[in-house]
Amino acid sequence: ISKSGKLRTIYLERRGSRMIAPHSFGRILTPDMLIARFDALKLWEERYRQIILLARELPPLPPELKQQKTELAGCENQVWLGGELLEDGTMHYYGDSDGRIVKGLLAILLTGAEGKTPQQIIDNDPLTLFQQLNILEQLSSSRASGLNSLAAGIKSIAKNYL
Repeated sequence: ISKSGKLRTIYLERRGSRMIAPHSFGRILTPDMLIARFDALKLWEERYRQIILLARELPPLPPELKQQKTELAGCENQVWLGGELLEDGTMHYYGDSDGRIVKGLLAILLTGAEGKTPQQIIDNDPLTLFQQLNILEQLSSSRASGLNSLAAGIKSIAKNYL
Protein backbone atom coordinates (compact mmCIF):
# COMPACT_ATOMS: atom_id res chain seq x y z
CA ILE A 1 0.00 0.00 0.00
CA SER A 2 1.38 3.39 -0.93
CA LYS A 3 1.71 6.28 1.55
CA SER A 4 -1.51 7.75 0.15
CA GLY A 5 -3.36 4.59 1.20
CA LYS A 6 -3.98 3.46 -2.38
CA LEU A 7 -3.19 -0.08 -3.37
CA ARG A 8 -0.49 -0.53 -5.92
CA THR A 9 -1.16 -2.92 -8.77
CA ILE A 10 0.94 -6.03 -8.48
CA TYR A 11 1.93 -8.65 -10.95
CA LEU A 12 2.40 -12.02 -9.35
CA GLU A 13 4.32 -14.55 -11.35
CA ARG A 14 3.58 -18.27 -11.54
CA ARG A 15 6.91 -19.78 -12.51
CA GLY A 16 7.30 -17.79 -15.69
CA SER A 17 3.62 -17.21 -16.48
CA ARG A 18 1.40 -14.40 -15.30
CA MET A 19 -1.55 -14.87 -13.03
CA ILE A 20 -4.85 -14.24 -14.81
CA ALA A 21 -6.10 -10.71 -13.99
CA PRO A 22 -3.80 -10.02 -11.03
CA HIS A 23 -4.91 -7.75 -8.19
CA SER A 24 -3.69 -6.98 -4.70
CA PHE A 25 -6.79 -8.09 -2.77
CA GLY A 26 -5.98 -10.90 -0.36
CA ARG A 27 -2.27 -10.97 -1.18
CA ILE A 28 -1.22 -7.41 -0.29
CA LEU A 29 -4.45 -6.06 1.19
CA THR A 30 -5.21 -8.75 3.77
CA PRO A 31 -8.43 -9.40 5.67
CA ASP A 32 -6.79 -7.99 8.84
CA MET A 33 -5.92 -4.79 7.00
CA LEU A 34 -9.51 -4.46 5.77
CA ILE A 35 -10.83 -5.05 9.29
CA ALA A 36 -8.54 -2.30 10.63
CA ARG A 37 -9.65 0.04 7.85
CA PHE A 38 -13.35 -0.56 8.53
CA ASP A 39 -13.01 -0.51 12.33
CA ALA A 40 -12.07 3.16 12.09
CA LEU A 41 -15.36 3.90 10.31
CA LYS A 42 -18.30 4.28 12.67
CA LEU A 43 -21.05 5.53 10.35
CA TRP A 44 -22.66 3.40 7.65
CA GLU A 45 -22.10 6.23 5.13
CA GLU A 46 -18.34 6.04 5.79
CA ARG A 47 -18.38 2.26 5.27
CA TYR A 48 -20.39 2.74 2.08
CA ARG A 49 -17.76 5.21 0.78
CA GLN A 50 -15.03 2.74 1.68
CA ILE A 51 -16.78 0.04 -0.39
CA ILE A 52 -16.83 2.44 -3.35
CA LEU A 53 -13.11 3.17 -2.85
CA LEU A 54 -12.37 -0.56 -2.86
CA ALA A 55 -14.26 -0.84 -6.16
CA ARG A 56 -11.95 1.78 -7.66
CA GLU A 57 -8.91 -0.20 -6.49
CA LEU A 58 -10.02 -3.44 -8.16
CA PRO A 59 -8.64 -3.38 -11.71
CA PRO A 60 -11.23 -3.87 -14.47
CA LEU A 61 -11.21 -7.22 -16.21
CA PRO A 62 -10.07 -7.18 -19.82
CA PRO A 63 -12.92 -7.78 -22.29
CA GLU A 64 -11.71 -11.29 -23.13
CA LEU A 65 -12.41 -12.35 -19.52
CA LYS A 66 -15.94 -10.89 -19.55
CA GLN A 67 -17.46 -13.95 -21.14
CA GLN A 68 -20.73 -15.75 -20.61
CA LYS A 69 -18.95 -18.56 -18.72
CA THR A 70 -17.66 -16.07 -16.11
CA GLU A 71 -20.87 -14.03 -15.85
CA LEU A 72 -22.89 -14.71 -12.71
CA ALA A 73 -26.65 -14.86 -12.57
CA GLY A 74 -28.56 -13.63 -9.53
CA CYS A 75 -27.19 -10.09 -9.41
CA GLU A 76 -28.91 -6.90 -10.53
CA ASN A 77 -25.63 -5.67 -12.06
CA GLN A 78 -23.49 -7.54 -14.51
CA VAL A 79 -20.86 -9.49 -12.58
CA TRP A 80 -18.02 -11.65 -13.83
CA LEU A 81 -16.15 -14.08 -11.60
CA GLY A 82 -13.39 -16.51 -12.47
CA GLY A 83 -10.66 -18.40 -10.71
CA GLU A 84 -7.67 -20.59 -11.18
CA LEU A 85 -5.61 -22.98 -9.10
CA LEU A 86 -2.04 -21.78 -8.72
CA GLU A 87 0.97 -24.09 -8.66
CA ASP A 88 1.28 -23.64 -4.89
CA GLY A 89 -2.19 -25.19 -4.47
CA THR A 90 -3.98 -21.95 -3.61
CA MET A 91 -6.79 -20.25 -5.45
CA HIS A 92 -6.60 -16.99 -7.36
CA TYR A 93 -9.93 -15.34 -8.04
CA TYR A 94 -10.64 -12.43 -10.34
CA GLY A 95 -13.78 -10.52 -11.11
CA ASP A 96 -15.48 -7.32 -12.14
CA SER A 97 -18.89 -5.66 -12.11
CA ASP A 98 -20.51 -2.72 -13.83
CA GLY A 99 -21.91 -1.56 -10.48
CA ARG A 100 -19.65 0.30 -8.05
CA ILE A 101 -21.11 -1.12 -4.86
CA VAL A 102 -21.18 -4.68 -6.22
CA LYS A 103 -17.59 -4.29 -7.41
CA GLY A 104 -16.56 -3.08 -3.94
CA LEU A 105 -18.33 -6.03 -2.34
CA LEU A 106 -16.55 -8.29 -4.83
CA ALA A 107 -13.21 -6.78 -3.78
CA ILE A 108 -13.98 -7.67 -0.16
CA LEU A 109 -14.97 -11.19 -1.16
CA LEU A 110 -11.73 -11.60 -3.14
CA THR A 111 -9.76 -10.40 -0.11
CA GLY A 112 -11.22 -13.17 2.01
CA ALA A 113 -10.90 -15.96 -0.58
CA GLU A 114 -7.63 -15.19 -2.33
CA GLY A 115 -4.69 -17.46 -1.51
CA LYS A 116 -6.69 -20.18 0.21
CA THR A 117 -6.79 -23.81 -0.91
CA PRO A 118 -9.94 -25.11 -2.57
CA GLN A 119 -10.67 -27.16 0.57
CA GLN A 120 -10.33 -24.08 2.81
CA ILE A 121 -12.81 -22.26 0.57
CA ILE A 122 -15.30 -25.14 0.77
CA ASP A 123 -14.91 -25.54 4.55
CA ASN A 124 -15.39 -21.85 5.41
CA ASP A 125 -18.11 -19.29 4.80
CA PRO A 126 -16.90 -16.73 2.23
CA LEU A 127 -19.12 -14.14 3.93
CA THR A 128 -17.32 -14.29 7.30
CA LEU A 129 -15.24 -11.22 6.45
CA PHE A 130 -18.44 -9.25 5.76
CA GLN A 131 -19.69 -10.14 9.24
CA GLN A 132 -16.37 -8.98 10.74
CA LEU A 133 -16.67 -5.69 8.83
CA ASN A 134 -20.29 -5.20 10.01
CA ILE A 135 -21.55 -4.81 6.47
CA LEU A 136 -24.10 -7.61 6.01
CA GLU A 137 -26.84 -6.11 8.17
CA GLN A 138 -26.76 -2.84 6.20
CA LEU A 139 -27.23 -4.37 2.73
CA SER A 140 -30.56 -4.27 0.94
CA SER A 141 -32.18 -7.64 0.33
CA SER A 142 -31.32 -7.51 -3.39
CA ARG A 143 -27.64 -6.70 -2.65
CA ALA A 144 -27.51 -9.43 0.01
CA SER A 145 -28.97 -11.87 -2.51
CA GLY A 146 -26.36 -10.85 -5.08
CA LEU A 147 -23.61 -11.23 -2.50
CA ASN A 148 -24.86 -14.74 -1.72
CA SER A 149 -24.63 -15.51 -5.44
CA LEU A 150 -21.04 -14.26 -5.47
CA ALA A 151 -20.16 -16.40 -2.42
CA ALA A 152 -21.74 -19.44 -4.10
CA GLY A 153 -19.69 -18.68 -7.21
CA ILE A 154 -16.48 -18.61 -5.15
CA LYS A 155 -17.31 -22.03 -3.69
CA SER A 156 -18.37 -23.46 -7.05
CA ILE A 157 -15.06 -22.48 -8.64
CA ALA A 158 -13.14 -24.03 -5.70
CA LYS A 159 -15.11 -27.30 -6.07
CA ASN A 160 -13.84 -27.56 -9.65
CA TYR A 161 -10.31 -27.95 -8.28
CA LEU A 162 -10.93 -30.63 -5.62
